[in-house]
Amino acid sequence: MRFFKKERKLYPSIEPFDSGFIKKGIHEIYYEQCGNPKGKPAVFLHGGPGGGAGKLSRRFFNPKKYRIILFDQRGCGKSKPHTCLEENTTWHLVDDIESIRKKLQIEKWLVFGGSWGSTLALAYAQKHPEHVSELILRGIFMLREKELKWFYQYGASEIYPEAWQGFINEIPEEERFDLIDAYRKIFNSKDKEKKLSAAKAWSKWEASASYINHNPSAVKDSVNAEFALAFALIENHYFVNKGFLDYENQLLDNIDLIRHIPAIIIQGRYDVVCPSTTAYELYSKWPEAELKIAPFSGHSAFEKEITDLLVDATDIFGKN
Repeated sequence: MRFFKKERKLYPSIEPFDSGFIKKGIHEIYYEQCGNPKGKPAVFLHGGPGGGAGKLSRRFFNPKKYRIILFDQRGCGKSKPHTCLEENTTWHLVDDIESIRKKLQIEKWLVFGGSWGSTLALAYAQKHPEHVSELILRGIFMLREKELKWFYQYGASEIYPEAWQGFINEIPEEERFDLIDAYRKIFNSKDKEKKLSAAKAWSKWEASASYINHNPSAVKDSVNAEFALAFALIENHYFVNKGFLDYENQLLDNIDLIRHIPAIIIQGRYDVVCPSTTAYELYSKWPEAELKIAPFSGHSAFEKEITDLLVDATDIFGKN
């Protein structure tokens, strides 16, 4: 285990040299390539689910050394149709990652994922270990009952009570015994106004708890209507369905399938969204991995210490 020491910054802004869509059933999945077309392949798996990749995600990698592949998962970002929950499961996304790899004729790539992206990275790597050269995982989330209850029922509520109040205000008091399900009922209703209000509250709650210091800009971005609807509806869909895993400890129990893959795990000590105990459980099962703790950070990849550690990790593997 290592603690944060270095100081690194995001690489400069870049634009894609290639982009397009992959048609998968009713979905069209947007992907793009940035950086060096002949560089080391790396795929970025965004969070949420439903968060979209975004331009800043390109900048964790040295564009001279990496061939950077980003894509928007089903129903969000530039992928179509927007907010679609049909044919939208963890295993559909794992298949999408493989389809992109095959289309781009990549044999092996580094897989980089944070928060929900770490969940998806583990699921993908365990199904296709032969195609993963390294793993960089941040803010570990394995979609278990205790993790969901901590953030959406009781736990994080005690740390951010003012933000929590905005989250529960959408739900009648008599329905607050299961807030994820109460939100599901709203998201499945035909009341568009109520659905949007609830989606903004859901999205704002996570944004409010993602930084160790309040980040007004992140909170403002979280309530953009288009973003909030995809983020909230897709997250809730996955959480109600327990990530579409066979059983809740599946990803942890199958670590032996990927223990040979070089891995760096990066975790904010004060991550309230995905608490450090989950990252430590993963590391305990996977001692060959390197666990790096950012001692003064919360959840977001854009916390200064965490950004530094992520860039440091891509630089380390970029030498291989």
